[in-house]
Amino acid sequence: MPHKDLLDIVSLERGEIEHLLDQAVPFKDLFTRSVKKVPALKGKSVLMLFYEASTRTHSSFEVAAKRLSADVTNFDVAHSSITKGESVRETIETLQAMRSDFIIVRHGRAGLPGTIARLTRASVINAGDGAHAHPTQALLDAFTIKEKFPDPSGKRVLIVGDILHSRVARSTSTILKKIGVEVAYLGPGSLVPRVGPENIRRFTDYQAAMAWAPDVVYLLRVHMERQDVQYFPSLREYHRLYGVTDARLAEIRARGLYIMHPGPVNRGVELCDAVMDYERSLINDQVENGIAVRMAVLYWLKPGAVMG
Repeated sequence: MPHKDLLDIVSLERGEIEHLLDQAVPFKDLFTRSVKKVPALKGKSVLMLFYEASTRTHSSFEVAAKRLSADVTNFDVAHSSITKGESVRETIETLQAMRSDFIIVRHGRAGLPGTIARLTRASVINAGDGAHAHPTQALLDAFTIKEKFPDPSGKRVLIVGDILHSRVARSTSTILKKIGVEVAYLGPGSLVPRVGPENIRRFTDYQAAMAWAPDVVYLLRVHMERQDVQYFPSLREYHRLYGVTDARLAEIRARGLYIMHPGPVNRGVELCDAVMDYERSLINDQVENGIAVRMAVLYWLKPGAVMG
């Protein structure tokens, strides 16, 4: 059943997730062949409301909307009344007057997209809120894994890095568990939360994590901007202990493991330069799949649905 909004992964049933992933397949087929545009959302308007800087997610949503023939408006937060203290409600009232069908929101405050969704009849898509959720990233990650493992049940994904501050880790581990994938975390003890989702192994030692025999190594970007204290001695030390070094890449290649990363990549921190040319790196696949998945989400949501 279509939703009005997409705010997180937790609220999606497995059947809804499978439907979205299946729907993304023909959309990817469309734009990887000759058809660059379909009229599915012709006459609909999409408003991009990004309070945080973004390149990948912003451009991916914009391309997805335009390929569905929607009109796209970028709301310039930096030059709006928001910088003069305008409240979220006042901003939404302004946006309502623009009669947008979809509002795509990225904000540093967890829960804000949900607040906006309650105040508007437009379909709201959470493009990342604080350390809370990033549902379309999770969907594109699941889609990318299913391309390599059509039946992902029982496969193992090791998520490495700053779990504590990562909305990607939360959303992606949630969706992977819903489709039957086993998930483990690896990172400094200070950045791997002691409490969290059940049935997720927690490692602080790289070799112990590799002995768990993952099929995919998913590297997270180190979020220096979200860390209010220093959680590890230095970026060089982090790379030595948890990054994919040249030596670790050789081991990963020998094991035939896939590598993923949500971007943007910090070279020399999460990974060495050679990873970008590794034949089983799925980083570029994730970018391409992001467009297909976001097309599927926009097509699936129903603006104007009755709000509670």
